[in-house]
Amino acid sequence: MTSAFKLPKQPPTTATEPRLDPAAALQTLDLAKDYGDGMGLTTALDIKIGAGELVMLVGPNGAGKSTFLGLASGMLEATTGWAFVQGHPAGTVEARAALSYLPDNPVLYDDLSLSEHIEYVARLHQTVEWEEYADDLVDMFGLSERVDDLPSRFSRGLKQKTGLILGLIRPFRVMLVDEPFVGLDTPGQETLVQIMSDVVAQGATIVCSTHQLDLVPSATRCIGLRDGELAYDGPATEAKIRELVGA
Repeated sequence: MTSAFKLPKQPPTTATEPRLDPAAALQTLDLAKDYGDGMGLTTALDIKIGAGELVMLVGPNGAGKSTFLGLASGMLEATTGWAFVQGHPAGTVEARAALSYLPDNPVLYDDLSLSEHIEYVARLHQTVEWEEYADDLVDMFGLSERVDDLPSRFSRGLKQKTGLILGLIRPFRVMLVDEPFVGLDTPGQETLVQIMSDVVAQGATIVCSTHQLDLVPSATRCIGLRDGELAYDGPATEAKIRELVGA
Protein backbone atom coordinates (compact mmCIF):
# COMPACT_ATOMS: atom_id res chain seq x y z
CA MET A 1 0.00 0.00 0.00
CA THR A 2 1.44 3.37 -0.99
CA SER A 3 1.31 6.10 1.63
CA ALA A 4 -0.15 9.49 0.63
CA PHE A 5 1.87 11.27 3.29
CA LYS A 6 4.30 13.90 2.05
CA LEU A 7 6.89 15.73 4.08
CA PRO A 8 6.06 19.44 4.34
CA LYS A 9 8.19 21.84 2.34
CA GLN A 10 10.99 23.37 4.35
CA PRO A 11 11.41 27.13 3.93
CA PRO A 12 14.82 28.42 2.94
CA THR A 13 17.09 29.98 5.53
CA THR A 14 19.62 32.77 5.21
CA ALA A 15 22.32 30.09 5.09
CA THR A 16 20.80 28.38 2.04
CA GLU A 17 18.93 31.23 0.36
CA PRO A 18 20.94 34.45 0.05
CA ARG A 19 17.88 36.35 -1.25
CA LEU A 20 16.11 36.05 2.10
CA ASP A 21 16.44 39.27 4.08
CA PRO A 22 15.52 38.65 7.75
CA ALA A 23 15.33 42.41 8.28
CA ALA A 24 12.46 42.80 5.79
CA ALA A 25 9.02 43.32 7.28
CA LEU A 26 7.43 41.18 4.55
CA GLN A 27 9.17 39.21 1.83
CA THR A 28 8.09 36.66 -0.77
CA LEU A 29 10.35 34.28 -2.64
CA ASP A 30 9.08 32.50 -5.78
CA LEU A 31 5.57 32.78 -4.29
CA ALA A 32 2.68 31.43 -6.38
CA LYS A 33 -0.77 29.95 -5.85
CA ASP A 34 -2.44 28.17 -8.75
CA TYR A 35 -6.06 27.14 -8.19
CA GLY A 36 -6.04 25.24 -11.46
CA ASP A 37 -8.47 27.57 -13.21
CA GLY A 38 -6.08 30.33 -14.14
CA MET A 39 -6.93 32.30 -11.01
CA GLY A 40 -4.70 33.17 -8.04
CA LEU A 41 -1.04 34.12 -8.40
CA THR A 42 0.07 32.28 -11.50
CA THR A 43 3.56 33.79 -11.78
CA ALA A 44 6.03 33.51 -8.91
CA LEU A 45 6.49 36.76 -6.99
CA ASP A 46 9.69 38.08 -5.42
CA ILE A 47 8.73 41.10 -3.34
CA LYS A 48 10.44 42.75 -0.38
CA ILE A 49 8.70 45.33 1.79
CA GLY A 50 10.54 47.23 4.49
CA ALA A 51 9.53 48.56 7.90
CA GLY A 52 7.46 51.72 7.90
CA GLU A 53 6.03 51.27 4.40
CA LEU A 54 2.38 51.81 3.52
CA VAL A 55 1.81 49.78 0.37
CA MET A 56 -1.33 50.01 -1.72
CA LEU A 57 -2.07 46.64 -3.34
CA VAL A 58 -4.00 47.43 -6.51
CA GLY A 59 -5.59 45.58 -9.40
CA PRO A 60 -8.92 44.63 -10.97
CA ASN A 61 -11.16 41.92 -9.54
CA GLY A 62 -9.53 38.51 -9.88
CA ALA A 63 -6.02 39.95 -10.13
CA GLY A 64 -4.77 37.93 -7.14
CA LYS A 65 -4.84 40.56 -4.38
CA SER A 66 -6.76 38.54 -1.80
CA THR A 67 -4.70 35.48 -2.68
CA PHE A 68 -1.50 37.43 -2.05
CA LEU A 69 -2.75 38.60 1.36
CA GLY A 70 -3.92 35.10 2.23
CA LEU A 71 -0.52 33.64 1.38
CA ALA A 72 1.35 36.36 3.26
CA SER A 73 -0.83 35.83 6.33
CA GLY A 74 -0.37 32.06 6.30
CA MET A 75 -4.08 31.46 5.77
CA LEU A 76 -3.43 29.94 2.32
CA GLU A 77 -0.85 27.34 1.33
CA ALA A 78 1.37 28.29 -1.58
CA THR A 79 1.73 26.10 -4.66
CA THR A 80 5.36 27.17 -4.85
CA GLY A 81 7.60 29.47 -2.86
CA TRP A 82 7.30 31.14 0.52
CA ALA A 83 6.27 34.29 2.32
CA PHE A 84 8.07 35.63 5.38
CA VAL A 85 6.95 38.06 8.08
CA GLN A 86 9.76 39.68 10.05
CA GLY A 87 12.03 36.90 8.73
CA HIS A 88 9.71 34.10 9.90
CA PRO A 89 7.80 31.80 7.52
CA ALA A 90 4.17 32.85 7.13
CA GLY A 91 1.85 30.86 9.35
CA THR A 92 4.41 30.11 12.05
CA VAL A 93 3.82 31.23 15.63
CA GLU A 94 6.48 33.93 15.29
CA ALA A 95 5.00 35.30 12.06
CA ARG A 96 1.46 35.31 13.44
CA ALA A 97 2.62 37.12 16.58
CA ALA A 98 4.01 39.95 14.43
CA LEU A 99 1.06 40.12 12.04
CA SER A 100 -2.42 41.60 12.14
CA TYR A 101 -4.57 40.35 9.25
CA LEU A 102 -7.90 41.99 8.44
CA PRO A 103 -9.88 40.07 5.79
CA ASP A 104 -12.57 41.80 3.76
CA ASN A 105 -15.28 40.05 5.79
CA PRO A 106 -14.58 40.39 9.55
CA VAL A 107 -15.03 37.24 11.63
CA LEU A 108 -17.23 38.09 14.63
CA TYR A 109 -18.79 36.09 17.45
CA ASP A 110 -22.59 36.02 17.62
CA ASP A 111 -22.77 36.31 21.41
CA LEU A 112 -20.10 38.92 22.22
CA SER A 113 -20.72 42.65 22.40
CA LEU A 114 -18.32 45.12 20.83
CA SER A 115 -16.63 45.77 24.17
CA GLU A 116 -16.35 42.03 24.85
CA HIS A 117 -14.81 41.47 21.41
CA ILE A 118 -12.23 44.15 22.12
CA GLU A 119 -11.35 42.81 25.56
CA TYR A 120 -11.10 39.25 24.24
CA VAL A 121 -8.71 40.16 21.42
CA ALA A 122 -6.64 42.48 23.62
CA ARG A 123 -6.19 39.86 26.34
CA LEU A 124 -5.63 37.05 23.83
CA HIS A 125 -2.66 38.96 22.40
CA GLN A 126 -1.51 40.25 25.78
CA THR A 127 -1.92 43.89 24.81
CA VAL A 128 -0.56 46.14 27.54
CA GLU A 129 -2.67 49.06 28.84
CA TRP A 130 -5.25 48.53 26.13
CA GLU A 131 -8.33 50.07 27.80
CA GLU A 132 -7.63 53.73 27.03
CA TYR A 133 -6.45 52.89 23.53
CA ALA A 134 -9.65 50.90 22.96
CA ASP A 135 -11.77 53.84 24.10
CA ASP A 136 -9.91 56.11 21.67
CA LEU A 137 -10.44 53.72 18.74
CA VAL A 138 -14.12 53.27 19.50
CA ASP A 139 -14.54 57.04 19.71
CA MET A 140 -12.61 57.70 16.50
CA PHE A 141 -14.81 55.28 14.57
CA GLY A 142 -17.98 56.71 16.11
CA LEU A 143 -19.05 53.56 17.96
CA SER A 144 -19.10 54.85 21.54
CA GLU A 145 -22.88 54.42 21.72
CA ARG A 146 -22.69 50.84 20.40
CA VAL A 147 -20.11 49.22 22.72
CA ASP A 148 -22.74 47.05 24.43
CA ASP A 149 -24.36 45.94 21.17
CA LEU A 150 -23.66 42.75 19.23
CA PRO A 151 -21.50 43.45 16.13
CA SER A 152 -22.93 40.34 14.50
CA ARG A 153 -26.12 42.40 14.04
CA PHE A 154 -24.33 45.49 12.72
CA SER A 155 -24.57 46.81 9.18
CA ARG A 156 -21.72 46.07 6.76
CA GLY A 157 -20.08 49.40 7.52
CA LEU A 158 -20.27 49.00 11.29
CA LYS A 159 -18.93 45.45 11.04
CA GLN A 160 -16.04 46.84 8.99
CA LYS A 161 -15.31 49.41 11.70
CA THR A 162 -15.45 46.67 14.34
CA GLY A 163 -12.98 44.53 12.40
CA LEU A 164 -10.60 47.47 12.07
CA ILE A 165 -10.73 48.15 15.81
CA LEU A 166 -10.02 44.49 16.58
CA GLY A 167 -7.11 44.46 14.14
CA LEU A 168 -5.63 47.60 15.66
CA ILE A 169 -6.06 46.73 19.34
CA ARG A 170 -3.50 43.90 19.24
CA PRO A 171 0.28 44.38 18.95
CA PHE A 172 1.71 43.99 15.45
CA ARG A 173 4.63 44.97 13.25
CA VAL A 174 2.93 44.14 9.94
CA MET A 175 -0.71 44.68 9.04
CA LEU A 176 -2.42 43.16 5.99
CA VAL A 177 -5.79 44.69 5.13
CA ASP A 178 -8.20 43.54 2.42
CA GLU A 179 -10.56 46.26 1.07
CA PRO A 180 -11.07 48.05 4.41
CA PHE A 181 -12.80 51.12 2.93
CA VAL A 182 -15.75 49.19 1.49
CA GLY A 183 -18.91 50.09 3.40
CA LEU A 184 -17.30 52.85 5.47
CA ASP A 185 -18.93 56.26 5.63
CA THR A 186 -16.87 59.34 4.84
CA PRO A 187 -15.85 60.03 8.47
CA GLY A 188 -14.83 56.38 8.83
CA GLN A 189 -12.71 56.56 5.67
CA GLU A 190 -11.00 59.72 6.88
CA THR A 191 -10.34 58.14 10.27
CA LEU A 192 -8.84 55.05 8.69
CA VAL A 193 -6.49 57.07 6.46
CA GLN A 194 -5.27 59.01 9.50
CA ILE A 195 -4.77 55.88 11.60
CA MET A 196 -2.82 54.14 8.84
CA SER A 197 -0.58 57.18 8.50
CA ASP A 198 0.04 57.19 12.25
CA VAL A 199 0.80 53.46 12.28
CA VAL A 200 3.49 53.62 9.60
CA ALA A 201 4.94 56.77 11.19
CA GLN A 202 5.64 54.59 14.24
CA GLY A 203 7.58 52.08 12.13
CA ALA A 204 4.98 49.40 11.42
CA THR A 205 4.24 48.17 7.89
CA ILE A 206 0.84 48.11 6.17
CA VAL A 207 -0.13 46.36 2.95
CA CYS A 208 -3.62 47.47 2.03
CA SER A 209 -5.65 46.10 -0.87
CA THR A 210 -7.61 49.16 -1.95
CA HIS A 211 -8.28 51.61 -4.77
CA GLN A 212 -9.06 54.40 -2.29
CA LEU A 213 -7.45 57.48 -3.80
CA ASP A 214 -7.57 59.32 -0.46
CA LEU A 215 -4.80 56.98 0.70
CA VAL A 216 -2.41 57.96 -2.09
CA PRO A 217 -0.74 60.91 -0.27
CA SER A 218 0.09 58.61 2.67
CA ALA A 219 1.22 55.62 0.61
CA THR A 220 4.94 55.05 0.16
CA ARG A 221 4.49 52.52 -2.64
CA CYS A 222 2.03 50.80 -4.95
CA ILE A 223 2.13 47.15 -6.00
CA GLY A 224 -0.13 46.34 -8.93
CA LEU A 225 -1.36 42.88 -9.86
CA ARG A 226 -3.09 41.83 -13.07
CA ASP A 227 -4.10 38.31 -14.13
CA GLY A 228 -2.10 36.83 -11.26
CA GLU A 229 1.11 38.58 -12.23
CA LEU A 230 3.08 41.56 -10.98
CA ALA A 231 2.11 44.48 -13.22
CA TYR A 232 3.69 47.37 -11.32
CA ASP A 233 5.88 48.12 -8.31
CA GLY A 234 6.64 51.78 -7.74
CA PRO A 235 5.32 55.12 -6.49
CA ALA A 236 1.62 55.43 -5.74
CA THR A 237 -0.08 58.02 -7.94
CA GLU A 238 -3.73 58.57 -8.79
CA ALA A 239 -3.00 58.12 -12.48
CA LYS A 240 -1.20 54.83 -11.98
CA ILE A 241 -3.90 53.44 -9.70
CA ARG A 242 -6.63 54.34 -12.20
CA GLU A 243 -4.60 52.65 -14.92
CA LEU A 244 -4.08 49.49 -12.86
CA VAL A 245 -7.76 49.08 -12.04
CA GLY A 246 -8.83 49.98 -15.57
CA ALA A 247 -10.79 53.05 -14.48
